[in-house]
Amino acid sequence: MRKTAIAGIVAGILVSCAPAWALTPAELAFHHAPVHYQDSDSSDYPSDYITAFDYDHDPITTNNWDNRGNGQWPATVYYSVVESCSHHFITYAFYHPRDWSDTIFDQEHENDLEGAIVAVRKDGSPHGRLEGMITVFHTDFYSFTPPGSPYTKGHETIDGKVSFEMDNGISRMKTVQEAKGHGLKAWPYTSDFNGSPNQDGIVYYPTLGAPTSPASGNDRRVYYRLVDIHAPGGMFDLAINDALQPPAQALTYASWGSFRGDTSGDCGSGLKSCSTNSANAPWGWDDGNDGASYRGEFALDPAHLFAHYFGNTAPFSTVYPNHPYLTKLRDAGFYSGHAPAGFPSQLDLNTLYGKLTNRCE
Repeated sequence: MRKTAIAGIVAGILVSCAPAWALTPAELAFHHAPVHYQDSDSSDYPSDYITAFDYDHDPITTNNWDNRGNGQWPATVYYSVVESCSHHFITYAFYHPRDWSDTIFDQEHENDLEGAIVAVRKDGSPHGRLEGMITVFHTDFYSFTPPGSPYTKGHETIDGKVSFEMDNGISRMKTVQEAKGHGLKAWPYTSDFNGSPNQDGIVYYPTLGAPTSPASGNDRRVYYRLVDIHAPGGMFDLAINDALQPPAQALTYASWGSFRGDTSGDCGSGLKSCSTNSANAPWGWDDGNDGASYRGEFALDPAHLFAHYFGNTAPFSTVYPNHPYLTKLRDAGFYSGHAPAGFPSQLDLNTLYGKLTNRCE
């Protein structure tokens, strides 16, 4: 009886000490969501508006260039949250139907998704502490730190500082994308748009209410919705579904991590060219010359990605109590000897599954 009573007291203490501040992935993603500066080009404003990959109400990605229309779609930013024992890794992904150009002999392609990932330390505060950011700029990654971050350069140099802007009582990091090709960095390290009145561009703010769409290519307050990459039937579920289908039946992805895209419509018109299947999802993002960091780690092993890019990260965990990408791959029956077609050869699924944990010491 005495042992039972003591056990009950201990259990009560453990329950009472449970972190009441623990938030859902959606709450974490909203709190850390950026104010997003999008450069736009007057020769085709709507092609620089961010939206959903299924903005035309179907998951078929080979008609997204063709269906662009006048661009009156709800502003959308995708997110995912992967949790290690020390950090939350939050990805934000920005979709455009067209990666386009108004320059002769240049190349265009259907679909475009580029983004950023941030490392947020679980420091006991409700939302954690932002320590670092890595962004996708076409086929290169760039790294940034906020003021006060302990991170130093690792295998890659640090490319700049993260800036912040107050929005409804929240200090939000700022990101920026160039027009046309939509490479992304921390604000103001790319594009010709920093928010000045004499510049073409759109400023997007996160909202828990209804999203809006730009009134023009010069709109300084547009509200974007956050959509979970792991929403039922969403971006990653479709990737799993297409990986289980014969290639001819795939609707969204040409192979693992690469969207289907063709040359229909006026893609590559004039003296330009149009490439196919050229846009990538986070599990296909890659910097080809950053050493021992591999395609897809943005989604599949973000702790390794940050440990590679930055120094002085300790204490830093590389195991994951919550990892929706790996969990869904495992639940779909994929393993090292049976990986999706096009899965990165440098990543071993069984080794990645070994990083999943039910408890943090």
